[in-house]
Amino acid sequence: MQAQAASPIILAENLSKVYRSGRIEVPAVRGVSFAVQRGEFVAIVGPSGSGKSTLFYLLGGLTQASSGRVVIDGVDFATLNDAQRTQLRRHRIAFVFQKFNLLPTLSAMGNIEVAYSVSGRKEPLDRAYLDHLSDMLSIKGRLVHRPSELSGGEQQRVAIARALVTHPSIVLADEPTGNLDTKNSDVVLSMLQHCNRELGQTVLMITHNPEAAAIADRILHMRDGEIVRVEKGRGGGSHSTGQAETGRSAQV
Repeated sequence: MQAQAASPIILAENLSKVYRSGRIEVPAVRGVSFAVQRGEFVAIVGPSGSGKSTLFYLLGGLTQASSGRVVIDGVDFATLNDAQRTQLRRHRIAFVFQKFNLLPTLSAMGNIEVAYSVSGRKEPLDRAYLDHLSDMLSIKGRLVHRPSELSGGEQQRVAIARALVTHPSIVLADEPTGNLDTKNSDVVLSMLQHCNRELGQTVLMITHNPEAAAIADRILHMRDGEIVRVEKGRGGGSHSTGQAETGRSAQV
């Protein structure tokens, strides 16, 4: 008997988002369909205005689709109320944003502790795991400092530690290197690779930078709200599609 393929951890089906201003309709995402397998590293790359950030918010359940659906680990966002969507995000998804979103009045450690507290987990914060993350991100000696006392690279690494400390299944990163220099960008990208390869986390990264996208297993190219091409990245994981594809068939 042939083994049944595992269900994708992220599934987008005919996903569209239209913004309205009076009688004017502006389509940001147009009928996008694709799947991300558990443990895969996928990058979505495209120029400004291509719809990739809107797609990010749809996949994270941070905004509602105009049509189509998003399924996260077998759960359709459309079947959940606001509280249930929040709960799903807290337990399964970690977000890494370009602007860090650290609380300015708290130390780096305070930011991490607050994030863990609001995640709703009953078990105490795993200090040994946090030490491990801090070592990997080279921020162990910086956790007592407030964001204003940290460089941009250090703030982004704190934001990554804050996201990962909850042991999420999925890491969604929106332009995580957008505000960083080359050196700090390389550190952040290496950390995302580590999350994927060593911690087994599924990573989906939005970026305008083709060089950053190249580290992924698979790269989805967006333009005008559509996925126009899919290609294999340098990560080349077991879930990669292999050959580059073009046209709407690339969305499947």
